Amino acid sequence: MTSTPNPDLAKALREIGLRALAEGLADFVALATKRRLSPIQILEEIARIEALERARRSLERRQNRCKVGAFKPMADFDWSWPTAIDRTLVERALALGFVPSGDNIILVGAHGLGKTMILQNIAHQAVIEGHVALFVTAARLLNHLGACDSSRALELRLKRYAQVPILFIDELGYLSYDSRAADLLFEVVSRRHATRKPIVLSTNLAFKDWATVFPHATCTVALVDRLTHRADIIRITGESWRKKEAQERQNQPHD
Repeated sequence: MTSTPNPDLAKALREIGLRALAEGLADFVALATKRRLSPIQILEEIARIEALERARRSLERRQNRCKVGAFKPMADFDWSWPTAIDRTLVERALALGFVPSGDNIILVGAHGLGKTMILQNIAHQAVIEGHVALFVTAARLLNHLGACDSSRALELRLKRYAQVPILFIDELGYLSYDSRAADLLFEVVSRRHATRKPIVLSTNLAFKDWATVFPHATCTVALVDRLTHRADIIRITGESWRKKEAQERQNQPHD
């Protein structure tokens, strides 16, 4: 077996999709030569290398599609800070128990209590476990849908949000919207409810106050009904962690 592969071989390997082998061809040939691998062992090693590379690329694609952004891991979450939080429900959500059943997860609490951090960690775990997910703020989702200039464009965007296996919607309740935005969100929620695709959502408002988000909408009650029909609702109470950190910085002595 030669230890100096023909340069054209790497090109040929790329053309048939064996990109990982092509990139490390010289090292692979040297290893196979040193270990005197049999033909079967060589094929097994090629299969292993390509499987690892394809798993890496698949994870990278899912991460790029999810758009979860930078976040703090749950190891940094201070469970003692909220005055009330159901840790069992949070950990069940992080274990993705809601995915097979298509149930929703709804985090309810004031700002600064870690709702976004929890959502991001659930999204990250879903991606790691091989699920396709999309993380988006409520404002971005509704602006994206509302900006469509044709019924065809709107239908394509509705399908995107309705069909992604797991949809994460962050920060519903911080802004108010018109009745058309409410109807668009209701359409996304209804389609996902019908096909049992889960939504993981955070809001700073109790459900009874959602009328303030969509003050002129007639579908608010039906929207809440579909979201909560099959859902774990995780309520978090307490003081804002960000406010606590800001106060601590102000109280630090200055030189």
